[in-house]
Amino acid sequence: MKIISIDQNNIDVEHICCALGNDIKNKTRAESKKNWMRDSFEEGLVFKRLDERGKVFIEYIPVEKSWKPIGGKNFMVIHCLWVSGQFKGKGFSTQLLNECIFDAKQKKMDGIVVVTSNQVKPYLTDKKFYLKHGFELVDTAPPYFELLLLKLNQNTKLPFFLEHSKNKINTHKKGLTFIYSNQCPFMEEYVLLLANLSKKKKIPVDIKKLKNHKEAQTFGSPFGTLGIYYEGKFLTHELMSEKKFETLLNSLSQI
Repeated sequence: MKIISIDQNNIDVEHICCALGNDIKNKTRAESKKNWMRDSFEEGLVFKRLDERGKVFIEYIPVEKSWKPIGGKNFMVIHCLWVSGQFKGKGFSTQLLNECIFDAKQKKMDGIVVVTSNQVKPYLTDKKFYLKHGFELVDTAPPYFELLLLKLNQNTKLPFFLEHSKNKINTHKKGLTFIYSNQCPFMEEYVLLLANLSKKKKIPVDIKKLKNHKEAQTFGSPFGTLGIYYEGKFLTHELMSEKKFETLLNSLSQI
């Protein structure tokens, strides 16, 4: 098994791991992600996956074009590193990370940055994996986000979460606000689903789709791909099932 790169030359014929299946739903999900990738390739996006049909991939991009609110210069930002199912425990996470490290060194970057959390959270790789590979904590953003850095230049200025992402507040004060991008192929479909559940409970809803990296850096949550806010305050980054989200909605009156 080998690692292959997905780029503008083969994206039309290769699958992208995170949305598998030939049914209409998965084809729609995959195409939303691929359209996002096509636009991002020009900004330095790299997407590598195992040459197998499974969820084993890494996605990274220079910090200046990252879809996360991270400040700094000359760093590579890991958007996502995912190894699941039968492929876990076989060293593929390390192999994919090493691909990113090699690439960053070739491009003479000062380090590699990743967003994780102070406790195990869905959609965020456990920070223990990165700490084991030499990453160190350089910044935090409430309620649980952490910014880790692997230094490739010991004299570099440290990256940081942009200030707006640290205050847990956005400008929308009423009801629920969903801020998302198509960096994840499931976001658009599920945000609309969760928004409709909210409306059924008479909760006001506002949806903001991030259209470029500048919007993501300006309005995105520390997670970047999704931020759900209630009464203007950060609630969660997690994309949930209907049942789990309904439980969350029922608890909002206590916040």
